[in-house]
Amino acid sequence: MSSAGVVADANVLLSAALGKAALRVFSEYKIPVHTTRFNADEVIEYLPRLSSKYEIPLDLLQLQWELLPLQIHGPETYAHQMVEATRLLVARDPEDAHPLALARALSLPIWSNDSDLANVGVACYTTARLLNPTVAKIQAE
Repeated sequence: MSSAGVVADANVLLSAALGKAALRVFSEYKIPVHTTRFNADEVIEYLPRLSSKYEIPLDLLQLQWELLPLQIHGPETYAHQMVEATRLLVARDPEDAHPLALARALSLPIWSNDSDLANVGVACYTTARLLNPTVAKIQAE
């Protein structure tokens, strides 16, 4: 079990790959970031769309993504939490069950700007809140 860090959903990881504020969580605050293989695959799937939308070369986005210091976990790490995570999100976005289940399995907060992950029994930090130096210091310890 990890003692510090956050579990990131796909949207904040896409933002980091684009070089937006989310990248600062990695580069300035060095908060350990965990994610699921499911969410990592989701990011990889969306990179071509973002490349086109923002007119950024795909190879540059892919490189930025690959350089993010992530700990990617397979479903075996959080499978025992999936039923409960899915139940908690049944009226929301069921795909968010993956990061919720991992957060529950690792006893870590979630990093997401998605309101679907708020109020599900696990602390949820937005990018802005993580970039608050006090919060970042606590999560990096």
